[in-house]
Amino acid sequence: MFYINCLNPISQMGLQNLTEGYELCSDAKDAQGILVRSASMHDMELPAGLLAVARAGAGVNNIPLDKCAEKGIVVFNTPGANANGVKELVLAGMLLAARDVVGGIEWVKSAKDDENIAKAAEKEKKHFAGTEISGKKLGVIGLGAIGVKVANAAVHLGMEVYGYDPYVSVNAAWNLSRDVKHVFNVDDIYAQCDYITIHVPLLDSTRGMIDKEAMSKMKDGVVILNFARDLLVKEEDVLEGIESGKIHRYVSDFPNTVTAGKKGCIVIPHLGASTEESEDNCAKMAVEELKDYLENGNIKNSVNYPACDMGVCTKAGRVAIFHKNIANMITKFTAAFGDKGINISDMINKSRGEVAYTMLDVEAAPTQEIVNTLENLEGVFRVRIVKG
Repeated sequence: MFYINCLNPISQMGLQNLTEGYELCSDAKDAQGILVRSASMHDMELPAGLLAVARAGAGVNNIPLDKCAEKGIVVFNTPGANANGVKELVLAGMLLAARDVVGGIEWVKSAKDDENIAKAAEKEKKHFAGTEISGKKLGVIGLGAIGVKVANAAVHLGMEVYGYDPYVSVNAAWNLSRDVKHVFNVDDIYAQCDYITIHVPLLDSTRGMIDKEAMSKMKDGVVILNFARDLLVKEEDVLEGIESGKIHRYVSDFPNTVTAGKKGCIVIPHLGASTEESEDNCAKMAVEELKDYLENGNIKNSVNYPACDMGVCTKAGRVAIFHKNIANMITKFTAAFGDKGINISDMINKSRGEVAYTMLDVEAAPTQEIVNTLENLEGVFRVRIVKG
């Protein structure tokens, strides 16, 4: 029996797939798996029996990835599951920035008691007039699941789209419209585009990437859209840019005291992935990732361990080993089984930075003695018997 704890409300569309062999528990200390959305885990004491954390969403800045890696806890996310929901809100953000729809609606509310409101509207509407997005240039920084969808949709809306991503995946490249112009220097987007939307993860290398220097390279009257992470943009610099006229609008899905209610800022209360469909898709993917790992040891869409898939084990046993990515580890692992006369029928080893993951299918059930031997090897974080 695997016990699963939910740190946030998780869609029943996902939880219903936790069938026989799984049970939800109310206390994380009893769990082998945790499902989480936005709850912070940084100050949480990670239970000794915890094997995996699945984030029902893309961002994982609420999870201590390195700490989990050192304890042999696999952290999953669900890339692409909420991409359509975010894409649609980015498009809405562009339209809200192009035409002062919000200002017009607020005027109507303020004039609700005017019996001549229709006539007054004809005079006032010029204050809320805007531009069309068709024919404008859109720069998409980051061509992952969301960025590709935004770029393709913008092409269909008649925009001239430029895409920048030095690490674009083969899958993303296949899905990207041939009408999107792939540029190799982000400065080309800054210099040419009327609208710029960012869709990159928050890393040390991307933190504050949209700053005063980047803005100085942009066209006057540019619209910046941020539906990825607030810390990608130095928002104090944005306010200066709005005041100077360099930036026409800043559209953000991350409310904070810097931009909320400020001139030129359209701030949305983090609604990007808040659709029923996105929450259902994320929950279903997170649960399936968790199940495949707990039952088979397979890793897909992990953010702290390498992808690794050996299918369903048909041998007597399967052992998973979490360890440092250093030389001679495989020799030591195979020796531990060979010394006990246990044959290894299949094996896979994958690495990711400083950590590695090895799975071995064996023709006899692994003993606790072998597990102890493996755990005592220098560089080993954890040993898990998946089957046996």
